[in-house]
Amino acid sequence: MIAVDDQLWSAIGDPIRRRLLDLLLAEGVGTPTSLSHRLPVSRQAVTKHLDVLDRAGLVHATPMGRERRYEVDEAQLSRAVRQLNDVGKTWDSRLNRIKRIAEQIQRQHHD
Repeated sequence: MIAVDDQLWSAIGDPIRRRLLDLLLAEGVGTPTSLSHRLPVSRQAVTKHLDVLDRAGLVHATPMGRERRYEVDEAQLSRAVRQLNDVGKTWDSRLNRIKRIAEQIQRQHHD
């Protein structure tokens, strides 16, 4: 069985948080204010989403004056990608098994 980090996947599961990760990866860093200008949510909502990403270890904040500057933790993001690949392989295996069983049943009905 694959060990899946539920907090990590809950954080990534939200489309706004995935968009925040995309923006931070593309730009390198961002503040709640700069990021909120690129999203259909308020600065306060961006801050809350960044807090969730921070608790999951996907971003790290550095104080910068009155705001915080956020960057993606690439090691944690790589860990998430590895987990996703592992889960995908497991489901591919399960689906192939179901397919083989269904094909076997179909052959039995035609014989």
